[in-house]
Amino acid sequence: MTRKEELLQDVVIKFAGDSGDGMQLTGQQFTNNTALLGIDLATFPDFPAEIRAPIGTLPGVSGFQLRFSSDMVYTPGDHCDVLVAMNAAALKVNLKSIKPGGKIIANVDGFDNKNLRLANYPDGVNPLEDGSLDAYDLTTVDVTKLTREALKDFTELGTKERDRAKNMFVLGLIYWMYNRTLDSTIDFLTEKFGKKPGILQSNIKVLQAGYNYGDTTEAFTTRYKVEKARMKSGLYRSIMGNQALSMGLIAASQKSGLPIFLGTYPITPASDILHELSKHKAFGVRTFQAEDEIAGITSAIGASYGGSLGVTTTSGPGMALKSEAMGLAVMLEIPLLIVNIQRGGPSTGLPTKTEQSDLMQAYYGRNGECPMPIIAAATPSDCFDVAYEAVRIAVQHMTPVILLSDGYIANGAEPWKFPVSAELQPIEVKFKKQLDEGEEKFLPYKRDEKLVRPWAVPGTAGLEHRIGGLEKQDVTGNVSYDQDNHQHMVKTRQAKVDKIADYIPLQTLDSGPQKGKVLVLGWGSTYGAIKSAVAELQAEGKAVSHAHLRYVKPFPRNLGEIIRNFDKVLIPEINNGQLVRIIRDEFLVDAKGYNKIMGVPITKSELLDAIEAML
Repeated sequence: MTRKEELLQDVVIKFAGDSGDGMQLTGQQFTNNTALLGIDLATFPDFPAEIRAPIGTLPGVSGFQLRFSSDMVYTPGDHCDVLVAMNAAALKVNLKSIKPGGKIIANVDGFDNKNLRLANYPDGVNPLEDGSLDAYDLTTVDVTKLTREALKDFTELGTKERDRAKNMFVLGLIYWMYNRTLDSTIDFLTEKFGKKPGILQSNIKVLQAGYNYGDTTEAFTTRYKVEKARMKSGLYRSIMGNQALSMGLIAASQKSGLPIFLGTYPITPASDILHELSKHKAFGVRTFQAEDEIAGITSAIGASYGGSLGVTTTSGPGMALKSEAMGLAVMLEIPLLIVNIQRGGPSTGLPTKTEQSDLMQAYYGRNGECPMPIIAAATPSDCFDVAYEAVRIAVQHMTPVILLSDGYIANGAEPWKFPVSAELQPIEVKFKKQLDEGEEKFLPYKRDEKLVRPWAVPGTAGLEHRIGGLEKQDVTGNVSYDQDNHQHMVKTRQAKVDKIADYIPLQTLDSGPQKGKVLVLGWGSTYGAIKSAVAELQAEGKAVSHAHLRYVKPFPRNLGEIIRNFDKVLIPEINNGQLVRIIRDEFLVDAKGYNKIMGVPITKSELLDAIEAML
């Protein structure tokens, strides 16, 4: 049989099936294989909200979208070139996301009468047979049957155990389609199942069977190849947001000399930070899975009081529970990092879906006047730098810091160039170890030029002091109910946070002219969609610029000046309009919002339409 080979520049694949079909593992393995080849990529894992939704139903569909390209990639793609659908529900949920003429690879076994009924298709309707998919390049494969056939000699495995390997067949087939080797996945399987030879060999057997099927069947006549991307030279790896954030914390710990104490309570999508940090005891990391959110943050406050780097992680509902303790940390003026991996809300909301839901909560969600600096990650790899910077701000300005990420960033992956330790900015930490000359007693709220009070570790002779949530008398730290002192301390705590703007970089434009018609101002995970859309319009000669905020509170000193250089300001957000309200309030400009609240990222094409309308 003659095989054609076609060179492609950009491909978007989505693997979709039941949450038990292993689509996340399949996507991650293809991602790792792609990264090893030096091809740029971006991913979007899409999890069911229910822990175990009924098999075959629409709420139970799990997806993993991957875009890879020989050019720079900033989003996982608006629409798919290829959809692998393991059952009828997976096809129905994802059909609208396939490009016209796109390829659908469907597992025939997932389209029997039972699966069609569970996916809410009318009786007698099968999309694989009724012509409704004629606009697409449909290929049917009986993945289940071929997997069982490949494992017919593994008599110790039951039908259920054999069917669990279906995802390896799919992975092998896609590896063949895109001219890949199986080596990276075989290495992964060997590491994972090395002590279980039966499981190891069965998975490898099915992986090879999928690859061989592609090589021998007449259903696939073309193989595809994507060249290596033109990226800066260096050592790269594929990294997910929560992994990068964890590594940023460890790097900051090493550079500052402060041991990490993570006090936390598991919550989607933040739990992976606990899982990752718990692996690194060799770096002085201590992890404590508390009984609830309040115990998690208060244990971290205690660790910071004792001279460690106190960290707590959560998502929106946990932020609500931690709010009183955050106020305590503000009153104590103690370093603490609160990491919020945002998800859809309110309440339990959409636990596995992404949303920039908590900016208002981070700004205002505590009783009293309770200012805290806020810093936001833009991409998975950016989480490393943002975590590192958040630690620097916390320990050098003696304040709790909120770090905002979200589910899209946390679970997404992209190539990450390893930072060189020597190039990381130092994090200088000063503990007060003795009374200064002329001091008769320790004054725990005596401030320096940054309005920062000293950090004294309990047990240091002569530096005994108490902490608590009652208002402090200025300088002495004694409990005070004096009305003038309370106003002074409220203003001073705000001034200390505002003064951080003197110690962070000025805002720059990500792209575009310094003055123009439209400024697209973003924060967080909208970065990739904004960058892609603005770049396309700039190539057409449109006067559009892009600025992206890392420092959300306080803002960089020159942000207002940048905003006033443009006729109009558009602020895209995956919420109902939060930053746009803050910008209007702070700078008195008629900024407009573009808002999407569907649990999925904003797409490039949506933004193109919104910016064109403003132009």
